Amino acid sequence: MTPEHTNHHPQPHPTQPHHTQGDRPLVFGPEDLPLVERVPLADRDLPPSTYELLSRAADAHCGATALHLLGENGRRWSEPDTWTYGDLLRHVHQAANALLASGLRPGEPVGLLLPNSGWAYAALLGAQAIGIANPVNPLLAEDHITDILALTGARVVITVPQLAGKARRVAERLPAVRAVLDIGDLARLAGDQPGDRLLTGHRPRPDDFAAYFHTGGTTGTPKVAPHTHAMEVYMAWALGCTGAFLGDSVALAGLPLFHVNAVHVTGLGPFMHGRPVVSLGPLGYRDRALMADFWRIVEHFRVTSFSAVPTVYAALPLVPDGVDISSLRAGAVGAAPLPQRVRSGFESDAKVPMLEGYGLTEATCASAATPAFAPRAGSVGLRLPYQQIKAVRVDADERPTGDCAPGETGVLAISGPAVFPGYLGPGGPDRGGKVVDGWLLTGDLGRVDADGYVYLTGRAKDLIIRGGHNIDPRPVEESLLAHPLVTGAAVVGRPDDHAGEVPVAYVTASARIGADELLAWARERAPEPAAAPKAVHIVDELPTTSIGKIFKPALVADAVRRMTEEGP
Repeated sequence: MTPEHTNHHPQPHPTQPHHTQGDRPLVFGPEDLPLVERVPLADRDLPPSTYELLSRAADAHCGATALHLLGENGRRWSEPDTWTYGDLLRHVHQAANALLASGLRPGEPVGLLLPNSGWAYAALLGAQAIGIANPVNPLLAEDHITDILALTGARVVITVPQLAGKARRVAERLPAVRAVLDIGDLARLAGDQPGDRLLTGHRPRPDDFAAYFHTGGTTGTPKVAPHTHAMEVYMAWALGCTGAFLGDSVALAGLPLFHVNAVHVTGLGPFMHGRPVVSLGPLGYRDRALMADFWRIVEHFRVTSFSAVPTVYAALPLVPDGVDISSLRAGAVGAAPLPQRVRSGFESDAKVPMLEGYGLTEATCASAATPAFAPRAGSVGLRLPYQQIKAVRVDADERPTGDCAPGETGVLAISGPAVFPGYLGPGGPDRGGKVVDGWLLTGDLGRVDADGYVYLTGRAKDLIIRGGHNIDPRPVEESLLAHPLVTGAAVVGRPDDHAGEVPVAYVTASARIGADELLAWARERAPEPAAAPKAVHIVDELPTTSIGKIFKPALVADAVRRMTEEGP
């Protein structure tokens, strides 16, 4: 390794009663939390909406770079299309005005089936400026996209030419949709719109909905989490308290904009603080050509941080000799179990720490982040300011019965300004037992120490997290049960060094059948590619509890045994 590839870790912060950057408080350790929270959040003069957040950023940093857009218009990554904060606000105005011209009324939802691009940012933020953005994973099956857009009541759908047929077939099933726009058509329509203002007197208020995000998206009845403007603005501000956007920080974005991490950690967070974002473009971390040059991109743009899931870290190339990545301060990781091999490999090669975080779509994005100067082994981070996290005991119906003591394991619960109002239902948000007395019951098992550090110990539910993507096993099980010879089916997550977890299926059958045939059957009928089982195991019977429920921990143990004995 050459001298150019030797990173320096940031020096510990000076001891002082309160750490700030200008008027922004910083949390470098647990002792800073009570100091920050002495000032009520209501007195922080936060913008009332994400639109006002962008307006303030453009006023303060008009000529500064907001976005380096890679992978667009056939350009080399070293010659990106670059938008300043003035450009970004202008394009947001134009996109919002184009939506109004297409028939959208203020306050209505916009469905976004888009890969990342400059105009995808403009469309999402423009939709929030006058209505509600509803970004949807375009790789989902048509039925699931239809269910999501029906639930949210989308009036306009924006997509790309490659997905136009899919989007139109979905729209044909949704009478509420007034228009399907290609992103190129939106950009052309936007070119005829004023860029210095919104052509409506409507201005979003803090309690208005800014976005609808689907969670997982693989269930038969999709769950949609509404986010208010207050939730999103708070999140952008709170992420700044970690120090991620200090000084000459540059964030690299590779996750899709239908993911809350992309919208907040490498979107509104740096935007609120006037810092540049390097967007890896339509394919993001899946762009093999860009990922082959990943470390040269870090060097060229002086990237200080990026946020990714363990699968991305596992696939990173080694840092080439002679490449200067001394700008890099840390890698952020979350959304899936982190294999120790992946952590040690990254930290050894990049010479910077990997900092874990914890969050849920139902709590906007992040609830805990690891302080760079005060990490704790095994923890996924310290709670963010104004959020409270505790472990609770629950009964058989998963209702809380009491708080756990510090360090005691229970179901994690979160309260504070990031917690959503409940899943979207036909009549609006419905807490439905998910939020009890202001506390979001996460379904995750863990403990919280006396200083507010969070430790995950498992998940209370059966959700499989593959590379940061939530997979509900039920639709896969239902597809297997649709086979005429299958009498029982259970899908569980098998540990995987690369993806964190991968789905594997266990089935019982009424007659002899090959596992390969069932595997092909399940893959053809999976709601999305990530949900397809990695393997199908045919067994004589499925383990059950005393009341007849399938006992999945036994299947997970068997999957681990098979992996150990037979290989992945």
